[in-house]
Amino acid sequence: MYRNRSVLVVDDDKEVVEMMRDYLEDEQFEVFEAYNAEQAMDVLNRHGNRIDCLLLDVMMPGQSGLEFCRKLRKSMDTPILFLSARGEDVDKIRGLSLGGDDYIVKSATPEEVIARIKAVLRRYGRKENAPTLELDFGRLVLNAKAFEAKVDGLPVPMTPKEFEILSLLAAYPRQVFTYEQLLQRFWEGVGDKHSVIVQIGRIREKIEENPRKPAYITNVWGVGYRFEGVRR
Repeated sequence: MYRNRSVLVVDDDKEVVEMMRDYLEDEQFEVFEAYNAEQAMDVLNRHGNRIDCLLLDVMMPGQSGLEFCRKLRKSMDTPILFLSARGEDVDKIRGLSLGGDDYIVKSATPEEVIARIKAVLRRYGRKENAPTLELDFGRLVLNAKAFEAKVDGLPVPMTPKEFEILSLLAAYPRQVFTYEQLLQRFWEGVGDKHSVIVQIGRIREKIEENPRKPAYITNVWGVGYRFEGVRR
C-alpha cells in the first residue's frame, strides 16, 4: 500500500538518518536525506512533487526544525512529523501549533515512528478520495472535493488535518465530538487532549472573526467541541 510513498528525513545526526532510511526502505518507502534545513530546502526544491511527508528533527544547527516548519507552512501543506529528544508538553504544543501533523519523541522505536508516518499518510490520502461536497455557512464555505476552505470568499490555507477536523465538525452541526473521539479519528488514539486543543486553536485563528470568542467551533467544557454554523 505504501510502496510508492516517500519520506524526507531531516536530522543532523547521521546515525538517526541512516537508521530511519534502513527501516523505511524495508517498508518500501523511497527515502530522501538531509542534515539541516538548508539541505532539506534544496531537496524540496528539486524533488518536492515526489515527497509525501517530512520527518523533521527539532534541534538542528542553524535553522531549527520548528523555524523550518514555520517557513514551509507558508507555501506547502505536505505532512510534517517532528522527531525530537524533548518530550515536554510545551515542546509538543509548540510543534503542533506551528503546523506539525505529529510530534514523536526519539525514545520511540523505529517501528513506532513508521507506524505514525503511515497513520499521517492515511489521513492525508483521504484528500484524494474526498467526495464532491460543499458546505456553505455564509462567510465560511468548505469544498471537500477541492480540499478548500474559504472565508469571506477568500481561500484559507490549511493543513490536511486542520481541514479534515473542520470538515467533520461542520458536517454535523451541534453534535458534540469528545476529545477522545477526535484523538481516535485523527491521531489513531496516539497523543493527548493537548493535540486536539492546539489544532482547534489553529483552525479558529483561520476561520473565526474573533478566535477568543468563536462563533463556529465552541467548547463543551470538559467534553470536547461542537460546530455552531447553520448551512445555507
